[in-house]
Amino acid sequence: MLTLLVLLAAPSTTSNAPATAPTTQNAAPTTVDKVRGATLTVRAVGDVMLGTTDPEGYLPPNDGADSLADVRELLRDADLTFVNLEGPLCDEGASSKCKSKRTCYAFRVPTRYAQYLIDAGVDLASTANNHNGDFGDSCRRSTEKTLDAAGIAWSGAPGTIATVERKGLKIALVAFHTSAATNDVNNLPAARALVKSAAAKHDLVIVSFHGGAEGPKFDHVVEGPEQYLGENRGDLRAFTHAVIDSGADLVIGHGPHVLRGMELYQGRLIAYSLGNFATYGRFNLAGTQAVGAILHAELAADGAFVSAKILPTQQVDKGLPRRDAAGRAIAVIKKLSAEDFAKSAPRIADDGEISAP
Repeated sequence: MLTLLVLLAAPSTTSNAPATAPTTQNAAPTTVDKVRGATLTVRAVGDVMLGTTDPEGYLPPNDGADSLADVRELLRDADLTFVNLEGPLCDEGASSKCKSKRTCYAFRVPTRYAQYLIDAGVDLASTANNHNGDFGDSCRRSTEKTLDAAGIAWSGAPGTIATVERKGLKIALVAFHTSAATNDVNNLPAARALVKSAAAKHDLVIVSFHGGAEGPKFDHVVEGPEQYLGENRGDLRAFTHAVIDSGADLVIGHGPHVLRGMELYQGRLIAYSLGNFATYGRFNLAGTQAVGAILHAELAADGAFVSAKILPTQQVDKGLPRRDAAGRAIAVIKKLSAEDFAKSAPRIADDGEISAP
């Protein structure tokens, strides 16, 4: 996970403002020759929503200070740590989202909770998901400013590319969702162009996407576009292959609220959904929706897959992440990978080690 090791020098971290055209730093990327033989370790998780002030009564015990305590060191133990921030970091404002009587969820996470992300070593965050606009544009901007102040690079708004540096490598994060308010999974020409732009100016490119239908009935990656509640939630096989063909080195998925399988494509790892990780109070955590995973991935300096491992987690109580000694995530991901991807599925050992087929 995109975490900062204390032995590393403090890296420069930037998160670009929204733009209608691809935006990124102008500095030339570090040449791979200078870091030949170096590897980059990434730890990544799916949905993170640490508690909401709207409606009242959905903040965790001790104001969330202990929420990540059991998994904090697992998150920190890498060169980079990534989370999908499922809800804006904002302290005020009103939501116009839930006007009907149907079940509806709008999240507003206190900005002070950014400290818990810092403490867990989070370096990269996606703001591209269906909850980033729950409290409007003012809370989108609050989220971005709060992450900037925390030193967490983010991507999500159209055209944004986050940049961090580790071990002499310049690394990009490009985050997508099925919405025109974000980099759009369903706009493949724009996605290809944005990833190509990132690859041209970075040594490694990580792509995050929030897509797919939601719930235990939708743990398989289907052929073609996925429909959910009348929305096009993306043709995820086409999207992931397109961004890798355009220069992505690791693709991290989230959104279905359950784990999905993994695939190796062109020597790059795709995790189609890492499920729920830390989602307090308002998420349905019945059955497999409480089972999560931390993905540990090791990449070569040229972005090629070296190795990976599934670190199983679970949520207890109303949504507090814990290590899962039963290792349920390993069995789930192994089964789904084999069923959905056959020959392109990675080998997954009983201890969670992932290797090329």
